[in-house]
Amino acid sequence: MAKLVVIVGAVTKPGRLNKAMTRMCELARELEPGLETDLINLADCKIAFADGRAPEEYGDDTAAVVARVRAAEAVIIATPVYRATFTGALKNLLDQLPIESLMGKPCGIVAMGATAHHYLGADWHLRDVLTWFGALTAPSSIYLASADFAEGEPTENARRDLRALAAAVLKLRALASDAKDYLGPMPLAARKN
Repeated sequence: MAKLVVIVGAVTKPGRLNKAMTRMCELARELEPGLETDLINLADCKIAFADGRAPEEYGDDTAAVVARVRAAEAVIIATPVYRATFTGALKNLLDQLPIESLMGKPCGIVAMGATAHHYLGADWHLRDVLTWFGALTAPSSIYLASADFAEGEPTENARRDLRALAAAVLKLRALASDAKDYLGPMPLAARKN
């Protein structure tokens, strides 16, 4: 069974972004019946500060969350915009992941802020990190603002965009699974010499 992991990179009480990502999981399952989805909300997980130890050495949720991401065939990463970029909690999780966790995997990006003021900040920075991993990042991302929600739920336009991103990531997954080898040159971080 195919598996899509959706990460909510916020440590605050679950709110609109979590609702949008719950909807993302539902929309992905509508696109591909039988698709298994796994929503990881960092607000519900205790991830140790990355200090170079193996995830299994921390004694908290770190190893289990890393294993869930490693088991994914595709990943969607969602983050609120903090200081014009993605959250430190999300960066910490990404620092815990071995390169193989995202290398060659289709990934999508969702960012959210109160207004469109910082709409590309998190996108640019996450694309840099995902490139380091060698992830297959969808060509465009989603930016959600307050206007994309009505009574705490994503609007019809927001749901349309969420569905389109899910469809793109699932198409990239099909492309990646058809390839016999990694698509493109190996990321520098994965080269042994």
